Amino acid sequence: MVFHLKQDVDTASGSVLRNGDKICARGKNCLIVTGKSSAKKSGALDDLISVFQNKDLSYCIYDKIGANPSVASCIDAGCFGAINGADFVVGIGGGSALDAAKAAAIFLTNPSLDESGYYNCAWQTKPAPAILIGTTAGTGSEVTPVAVLTDSAGKKHSLHHDCLYADFALGDAKYTMSLPQSITLSTGIDALTHCIESYFSKKANPVSRAFAVAGIRTLVQPLTIAACPEFNLNLEDRQNLYDGSILGGLAISITGTVFPHSVGYYLTEKYGIPHGAACAHYTLDLLTHIKQHMPEYYNGFYQCIALGEDEFIDLIKKARPAVNITLTSGEVDAILPRFNNNSVRNTIADISLEEIREIMLK
Repeated sequence: MVFHLKQDVDTASGSVLRNGDKICARGKNCLIVTGKSSAKKSGALDDLISVFQNKDLSYCIYDKIGANPSVASCIDAGCFGAINGADFVVGIGGGSALDAAKAAAIFLTNPSLDESGYYNCAWQTKPAPAILIGTTAGTGSEVTPVAVLTDSAGKKHSLHHDCLYADFALGDAKYTMSLPQSITLSTGIDALTHCIESYFSKKANPVSRAFAVAGIRTLVQPLTIAACPEFNLNLEDRQNLYDGSILGGLAISITGTVFPHSVGYYLTEKYGIPHGAACAHYTLDLLTHIKQHMPEYYNGFYQCIALGEDEFIDLIKKARPAVNITLTSGEVDAILPRFNNNSVRNTIADISLEEIREIMLK
């Protein structure tokens, strides 16, 4: 088996205030990387600032991170931190803000690094220490060595590197209580796809499968509730969603993702489909593919998650947001070569480009 678990993770109530000394031990001046509103609305930013004020620690806030962050915005964040004398980074938010914070930690200590140097891992100086505080239950970015950014050509790419592990990760289910149903489902189904794809990865091993199975079992009940029209999630449900997303993150930190994530990137780039919904759009195609080519392994999956096939598929259909678009054959043919990549090849039952073409057209 090959796996790497690097960080301390605290997702219990009051984690930010409780870990104040640990946060402040990382430096004397913090670059906070976040979006325009989520960190403030969730209460996470106020908790962090209260920690800094109690310790008389300096900080600056870069709050220009949007969905599907660009490399350029991360360069801007890192340079902003350098100008203000920051020596460590705290990212607050969902996957976009957390991925951006990881990259900003690189650019903070390498202000002359450009996009090409970033993707080629050509930085000369060790990234600044980074701490991640999650405010959504979905990406698991808090615990992965991955940052998904959009390049200058508008294409999403994931960079895997051990330096992208945060020093440690914090979360608190109360930060997710204000999320509306649309974001709860889009991020929640993203966490579920991480678990599913990790289980059906060629790199899966007993440790990653244990994380994936535990994540699915943790996510099923709150996702079922979240998909109901009443949408009445209590704090315990929110905690289960958050813990499930962390388990999914731990799973893919070992295995990576498989073809639904890679193909789903295009739906986000071209049509603005939220990441979780875009990936989940192809999840049933993944399950069908595995069932056809590895039926014994497929059936064993349901035994592990202790859920019937029909019940699980029904949950996915109810929880994944709708994607109402039509892809033309010419459009699919034009983008198909980009799916000859490691993520697609990582699928445990090999899938051809022609099969992906048929899935996208369907």
